[in-house]
Amino acid sequence: MTEHANRRILLVDDTKANIDILVQTLREDYRLGVALDGEKAIEYSHTNHLDLILLDILMPGMDGFEVCRRLKEAPATRDIPIIFITAMDDPAHKRKGLSIGAVDYITKPFDISEVKARVKTHLTLKVTQESLKNKNLILEEKVRQRTRELKETQVEIVNRLSLASKFRDCGTGQNVLRISHLAEMLGRMAGLSEEETERLALSSTLHDAGKIGISDEILMKKGKLTDAEWVQMKEHTTIGARLLAGSRSPLMQDAQTIALTHHERWDGTGYNRGLKGDEIPLIGRIVAICDVFDALISERPHKAPWPVEKAFREIRHRSGSHFDPRLVDLFMEMREDVIDLIEKND
Repeated sequence: MTEHANRRILLVDDTKANIDILVQTLREDYRLGVALDGEKAIEYSHTNHLDLILLDILMPGMDGFEVCRRLKEAPATRDIPIIFITAMDDPAHKRKGLSIGAVDYITKPFDISEVKARVKTHLTLKVTQESLKNKNLILEEKVRQRTRELKETQVEIVNRLSLASKFRDCGTGQNVLRISHLAEMLGRMAGLSEEETERLALSSTLHDAGKIGISDEILMKKGKLTDAEWVQMKEHTTIGARLLAGSRSPLMQDAQTIALTHHERWDGTGYNRGLKGDEIPLIGRIVAICDVFDALISERPHKAPWPVEKAFREIRHRSGSHFDPRLVDLFMEMREDVIDLIEKND
């Protein structure tokens, strides 16, 4: 028995004498299957696990070229090595066979030692390829697992940082999650890809990260801010952008963009750069609506929460001035889902 004794080979030839020679040559070393025409060869190949096929070219009905073509077109059989066996020692036929997927040729009449050598060589190649494929699959799974771990760590860091900024701001992380959900919903409505939407849901939680650099006296003040205090408050966008800058992570790059631009206004009257219309990044425009809506329906040191319907009306009122009109229309289409989200959080 050989090192490949458990490997199965299909012998395909319409001449029984040729089959008998191949069976006598290979039966002690391999598991064999036999087919006397192309149709039976294809059927056998789809119902048995094969490691190699020895395939005659000139057969009645479906010839070997057609059999090879069909096997290479089918996902279940395309990777089976095929060696053509033929009495035609024609270079044109060999080129044709190799071009449609055969790996080798054996000419008739058979040289027994040649048949054994060719079969062993191609089975060894197949075993090596399978081993490499399995190792690659194991490596790919390890990479996927490591990527998942890194992503989970990144998400945890983002969540903890966003909660830190919100606890200083209003004493709860609930609206961080609500803004995240709203941004995710609106981003999907706006046509962002699934990956972009997922990133937006996470990066939006850091929109107010810069408030870490604003004093409690300003953040918690119950009355109206003075002009000087308001200047300081507006700096939270640039503080947040500086805090999040320099990362190669697309997630953190989005978070930096949002932190810097979520207080820009569609008409150009926002801060800190006075961007206007489409100059404001889409993710900044999305978070602007979600942040203001959440602020309106939330309790703050200086205000009571607004009724949801009043908040919707205010968002609609600011369309074209504060907010991107298209995004406002999409936000209004989300009305029932937004109300469901609020009721679940209450």
